Amino acid sequence: MIRAGIVGGTGYTGVELLRLLARHPKVELAAITSRGEAGTAVADMFPSLRGSVGLKFSDPKEAPLNGCDVVFFATPNGIAMQQAPALLDAGVKVIDLAADFRIQNVALWEQWYGMSHASPALVAEAVYGLPEVNREQICGARLVANPGCYPTATQLGFLPLVEAGCVDLEHLIADAKSGVSGAGRKAETHILFSEASDNFKAYGVPGHRHLPEIRQGLARAAGREARQVGLTFVPHLTPMIRGIHATLYARVTREEDFQALFEQRYANEPFVDVLPPKSHPETRSVRAANMCRIALHRPQGGDTLVVLSVIDNLVKGAAGQAVQNMNIMFGLDECSGLSQVPVLP
Repeated sequence: MIRAGIVGGTGYTGVELLRLLARHPKVELAAITSRGEAGTAVADMFPSLRGSVGLKFSDPKEAPLNGCDVVFFATPNGIAMQQAPALLDAGVKVIDLAADFRIQNVALWEQWYGMSHASPALVAEAVYGLPEVNREQICGARLVANPGCYPTATQLGFLPLVEAGCVDLEHLIADAKSGVSGAGRKAETHILFSEASDNFKAYGVPGHRHLPEIRQGLARAAGREARQVGLTFVPHLTPMIRGIHATLYARVTREEDFQALFEQRYANEPFVDVLPPKSHPETRSVRAANMCRIALHRPQGGDTLVVLSVIDNLVKGAAGQAVQNMNIMFGLDECSGLSQVPVLP
């Protein structure tokens, strides 16, 4: 059995990790930390886990994390980069669900995240945990940077086109919408029910932290430098709890059978579902599941392709993808513990 620990278990990604790992056939939950809730039973805070998780939250200084095989960081940005080095030195594998190790250019990361990086030497070692791209590297990794939710939906939607080199890489557009849980489990005015419900708005239009991450991934796929990929990324907040819907636009530069291109690219990917032509994937079709559903359109037969990509931001966009990465790192069946059917309605 794999002994797993979670640092920062009181947020939405933390409880989602608990939900998934509690039913994983090869995992034993060894520790879950929270400074503010130390000593509190997990099931008292999250009644949905009653009977499935018997742990209490531990103070991070007292939690037996060094005795784990893998530790997940479900923490705000800036925490994993401080604590990961000691765990790695102890032989523990680390999966960071925050952004500390996602961007390879440390100066660029510091610019976007507004802090100095505490472990710049580890950034080069970290493997970007998008299995559909980096599966082989994840197999041998001891430190995985779990992708962000917007970057997962956007990259999976664009990848077949970018890899094939059949679209204009200087004028890509990602128009993405997220449920309120993407903002995290905290008290902020803009995500209060009376503020977010019955409302729809864009945010981060001048620049969003996920932009350099997405651009980095697309540039790698294209074999270019990040500055050579032109991406306009506009996120939106929608009045729902879970889900991301990314509407992606790319101008055709070379004709292909685009439907076949997508189907062939993802034919062996268990968590990417390419829908039949003329389909319109819905966020509820992936709710609570580690799945990305994609559909391709070419409006009026013009020169612009429209790719629709949907995921659950807390599962394929966070905790589910982290478990998928863990499975790969430990040589398990990649689908182990991730066979949940989406929840409807």
